[in-house]
Amino acid sequence: MEMKVIAHIKSDFPTKFGIPHQSGRIKELKAEIVFEPEYQVAEAFRGIEEYTHLWLIWEFSQAVRKDWSPTVRPPRLGGNTRKGVFATRSPFRPNPIGLSSVKLEGMEFTSQGPVLHVSGADLMDGTPIYDIKPYLAYVDSHPEASGGFTDQIQDHKLKVDFPAGLLEQVPKEKRAALLAVLANDPRPGYQKDPDREYGMSFGNQDIHFKVDGELLRVIRIDNEKKLAKSRIFS
Repeated sequence: MEMKVIAHIKSDFPTKFGIPHQSGRIKELKAEIVFEPEYQVAEAFRGIEEYTHLWLIWEFSQAVRKDWSPTVRPPRLGGNTRKGVFATRSPFRPNPIGLSSVKLEGMEFTSQGPVLHVSGADLMDGTPIYDIKPYLAYVDSHPEASGGFTDQIQDHKLKVDFPAGLLEQVPKEKRAALLAVLANDPRPGYQKDPDREYGMSFGNQDIHFKVDGELLRVIRIDNEKKLAKSRIFS
């Protein structure tokens, strides 16, 4: 069976670094879903405005490999502990398929056809989307469910020190989302060096910061986006 790409997402993450581990964690993140010409048909969206949330089925387009491994090392476990690939949400899978729940903020018809405005997405800019389905709380929500090893991981937020002079360089409409992303600790789980400088591309800017304990301090912003292969600097 050949799966067809029906749309691509437009988000503020041109690279994987900094993307939230799961969808819905950062509600301030806004994104747009733009459809391929074949699917720019108004009838295909009839009734979608009746739902508040949607499921996105998409491809880990930056994690496609010829081979697969039965075990992976989740970053949130420090990168040393192995778990079965089917017991994780690792992007390195036999079929690199992702599943995300997002909030539908609205829909409009533009020169690019129908565009869905969503929030809470955990997708890199340009990610191909294979399908969209309504989220149905009465069957999709299971508050009593066990979260496996993720139940043992303390969920914490960093305190963010973002100097006013630097924050003013960030477009006003993107500040809340950027602050939330930084507070969510965008570093790999195994990186704890307080002297290490990190660079995260967000929108059209590169945000450079250091983390010491529970404090993240922004040290500079490059306003011309530099998509370096490594986002960690010595």
